[in-house]
Amino acid sequence: MKPHILLIASLKVARPLNTILGPSYRISLARTAERALHAVTRETPDLILLDDTLRTSAGEEICPLLKRDGSPTENTPVILLFQREGHKGRSVSQLGAEDDLRQPFCPSLTRRRVHQWLRIRELEDARERYAETLESTVRQRTHDLEEMMRSAVFMLGDAGHYNDTDTGVHIWRMAAYSAVLAREAGWQQEQIELLEMAAPMHDTGKIGIPDAILKAPRKLTMEEWTVMRQHTTIGHQILAKSDTPLFRMAADVALYHHEKWDGSGYPTGLSGLEIPESARIVAIADVFDALTMKRPYKEPWPVDKAVATLQKDAGAHFDPTCIELFSDVLPEILQVKEQFEEREAQEEAVE
Repeated sequence: MKPHILLIASLKVARPLNTILGPSYRISLARTAERALHAVTRETPDLILLDDTLRTSAGEEICPLLKRDGSPTENTPVILLFQREGHKGRSVSQLGAEDDLRQPFCPSLTRRRVHQWLRIRELEDARERYAETLESTVRQRTHDLEEMMRSAVFMLGDAGHYNDTDTGVHIWRMAAYSAVLAREAGWQQEQIELLEMAAPMHDTGKIGIPDAILKAPRKLTMEEWTVMRQHTTIGHQILAKSDTPLFRMAADVALYHHEKWDGSGYPTGLSGLEIPESARIVAIADVFDALTMKRPYKEPWPVDKAVATLQKDAGAHFDPTCIELFSDVLPEILQVKEQFEEREAQEEAVE
């Protein structure tokens, strides 16, 4: 299809240009500013030739209207058509156009200028299409990588609880609690999303703990407890093999989520702000969910009793500031809890 040129001019100006350009291009004529502005809403031309003497009925120049932000012709090249004396001191760019032609029109010069600007427009369109294609490709590959990452998180999270007595939904529910608490603590959205994906991997290291210890229906001996504590370092060793932000955070959470604010936790005995905030948040979410969930050996605690236990342990086991924040967002936490319970009930009904 021939390139489309919109000629905004009187018949007197249009006739010679139509003779010069008509054999090679599709020419449409708008003899008034109002008709031109209406025409570009129906079809965006590839190039505009504009008689600079034309004005709107209100006396406005046409070029700024064609080039205003959001106009269909915002990026369409405009060549101004002047009388022999030119444009009285103002540059073409100041007038909002890309180029100019003087009357009477030289056929060879006119064809060369028009071809030049149509070629520039063609190359610019090609660049924009390439940029859009590249952006779409990057977006799709980013999505694919995120899906791969999520799949890895799901597998590692499930692996850590495969032989445990926890219900599988525990890790995803406590991850949602962690996200709520991190948001209240002022985390940026990107970091909140990382934490929500990192939290389910906190017990990945349990995959390395023998079943006889992991499933022991009794209190563990000191020797067995020493082995059980190793799940933190095992999980860290597994997760730290990746240097991505997600797995760096997950490795920290796995290693430090059993540390305590007063330094009496394990495996390194860190205290206070030495413990990464990600691990301090996950520790609260993990314990709250463990207390309020049903397990083979216990019934779920009432929410008020679980919250009272967390508050009692603030400053000893838990970061006191995080406990205050947890109390502030308790309604949202309970909303998340209810949503998971409804989902579990629906899944059980299907089964």
